[in-house]
Amino acid sequence: MSTIKDVATRAGVSFTTVSHVLNNSRPVSAEARRRVLEAVDEIGYLPSAVARSLRTSETKIVGVLVPNVQNPFFAELVCGVEESCRLAGYSVFLCNSDNDPKRQQQYMRTLLEKRVDGLLLSSAGDDEALARIFKMARVPAVTVDRLVPGARADRVSVNNSQGAHNAVSHLLELGHQRIACISGPAEFEVSRERLQGWRSALQARGLPVDENLVIAGDFSSQGGYAAACRLLQAQRELPAAAKISAIFASNDLMAIGALRAAAEFGLAVPQQLSVIGFDDIELGSYVFPALTSVGCSIKALGQQAGQMLIERIDQPEAELRELLMTPSLVLRESTSAPSLGLGSSFKA
Repeated sequence: MSTIKDVATRAGVSFTTVSHVLNNSRPVSAEARRRVLEAVDEIGYLPSAVARSLRTSETKIVGVLVPNVQNPFFAELVCGVEESCRLAGYSVFLCNSDNDPKRQQQYMRTLLEKRVDGLLLSSAGDDEALARIFKMARVPAVTVDRLVPGARADRVSVNNSQGAHNAVSHLLELGHQRIACISGPAEFEVSRERLQGWRSALQARGLPVDENLVIAGDFSSQGGYAAACRLLQAQRELPAAAKISAIFASNDLMAIGALRAAAEFGLAVPQQLSVIGFDDIELGSYVFPALTSVGCSIKALGQQAGQMLIERIDQPEAELRELLMTPSLVLRESTSAPSLGLGSSFKA
């Protein structure tokens, strides 16, 4: 691998002159600059980011830690983060914790050991351990849709309770009264907030909150499918008046799983069963029937989080900020007024 001294020899200048050209640290004659840049191209020299970081205490790298890169929500989020960071001259180091708190802690330590300039966290589990690491590291940080107690970090989040309330209110306005909820894991703040939105919408209409209609999923399409199958199986023996006519799933992947379960149970969506999700991932537009959802632009959410992180890096002592984004209802094909009834065409 070529070195700065190789460039200096090729260009016929001192290696300090090469350093000044590459780092714009001191004026250099036009002729010397030309020779240095030509030598760099000819021998394919790449400056050492490690050496530069030792000199400047900056790596121009930010760490991004997400719980599941297979979830389209986080893929879209990271695209937005990367765009903001790239425009500001930063590269992104992406880590996937796979919903494993221990792996999450390991990645946190790795990112901090790499001396990243900032950290963006959108993950789950073990708040106490995360708070200890944040306190130790004191690295500029932003969290997405979660609060790490005691951490000095800005936060970008979605109004999960309001979004869920709006989703269920949409179903109620269509005439549904028995609305089931496929929730996320109870230990996640996002799950609890979206479940509370389901409850508050029913209470606002003076309807009973039947906790038997809540079934936990894991935010995956497989988990949504399994939860919907259990839910629909339990409906078989109920009288018509007690059957559900709609499902609110706490994210779009679980709603997509519920669409598959409905098809296997011989139920037409939305004629016999309406399904609504949360997040408005791009994939929701292309399943059949296209998924009604609530959400805000996920890429814009990532862009805002990335921009906030860069601003925090530039102004580490500035007052902490919190940005709360309100989801909007996105109407597609998977919801309608109840018509045929859930029990009219169950497969045996």
